[in-house]
Amino acid sequence: MTAERFRSDRLIEQACELVGSDDFGTDDTWRDGLSRLCEGFVSEARLNDIGVEIAVLDIVRALTSRLQIIKWRNDNPAVASQQITRPIFIVGQPRTGTTILFDLLAQDPALRPPLTWEVDNPFPLPQPDTYQTDPRIAQTQASIEMSEQIVPGLLTWHPMGALVGQECVRITAGQFCSMIFSVQYRLPSYYRWLLYEADHHPAYAYHRMFLQHLQSGVPGQWLLKSPAHLWQLDALVAEYPDALIVQTHRDPLNVISSISALTHHLRHLASDESSITECAAQSREEIVVGLERGMKLRDSLAQRVVDVQFADFIRDPFTTIRALYGELGRELEPVAEQNMRAFLAAHPGDGGGGRYSWADTGLDAGLVREEVRAYQDRYSVPDEPLK
Repeated sequence: MTAERFRSDRLIEQACELVGSDDFGTDDTWRDGLSRLCEGFVSEARLNDIGVEIAVLDIVRALTSRLQIIKWRNDNPAVASQQITRPIFIVGQPRTGTTILFDLLAQDPALRPPLTWEVDNPFPLPQPDTYQTDPRIAQTQASIEMSEQIVPGLLTWHPMGALVGQECVRITAGQFCSMIFSVQYRLPSYYRWLLYEADHHPAYAYHRMFLQHLQSGVPGQWLLKSPAHLWQLDALVAEYPDALIVQTHRDPLNVISSISALTHHLRHLASDESSITECAAQSREEIVVGLERGMKLRDSLAQRVVDVQFADFIRDPFTTIRALYGELGRELEPVAEQNMRAFLAAHPGDGGGGRYSWADTGLDAGLVREEVRAYQDRYSVPDEPLK
């Protein structure tokens, strides 16, 4: 029965019926990723009954969004010529402060993050006069809260909200070349394809189409975020040569134990079978490859990347943000700082608490430390006490 639910032709047909169109655009490279993803859901993901429904919805939503965006571009050809100027990308390993930095900068009225509700439901176009009241906001929030009911504590691990900025991996899901799938689900073959074989350039081309679509309704200078960009800096700058890139840095060992625990927690949304040691093995491989690849790619980039140390940011966020704005050639306006301070006061965080432990990973700290030492030396990232 599971195999039947994940027949890609039937999922495509379902999305086409919902939209009333079968035009996915001229680039068909997304079909390879979809095929690999569906195969993984059947043979490797160990989905429970709820997980099957969630995974099907994820695929159909991504297909539907792609169809809607292509349809709108066909009906409004001027959208394709819209410029995306100097987008700001926050990159870096996961669990290195990328989310709170993104959320704080998103309080600046001069910056435009893609909000969760419009990423999940991009059509009809978002409109300035209903941007904070659109009915899709409540629908998206209800879906998020349902996830919390399925896995209590999920929002403590990874805060989400309909009116909060969304990561780029949710956008590139429409190309079916996205880490969002390999974190949320157990997909060993798919994640290795992403890491070693997949061509990510079409995913960034689709990313641009998605941003053009959203900004044709609500314009602004884009503020974007995803740790996944660290693995693909070459594809990012090929698509956005004037991008402003901010990379966060933290001891990779605590990153690995934190993201392993989060991945393990997320997978309980869809499966009754998840192993934190298996999540940790995947996280170690991805982090080590990502750091090595990121260093090599940065050597080849024409533009400079602004570095932010996690420890400095957590210790004194506004000194870090002022310095960051200076590096980006921006001025931190009083209203933006006031908004940021209010957001931080309302979302103080808990420092991770006791939610993760290196001992749970089953990994050898000495061996992993050697694998990441070159990265730490290059960016002066200090060792942290292992949690």
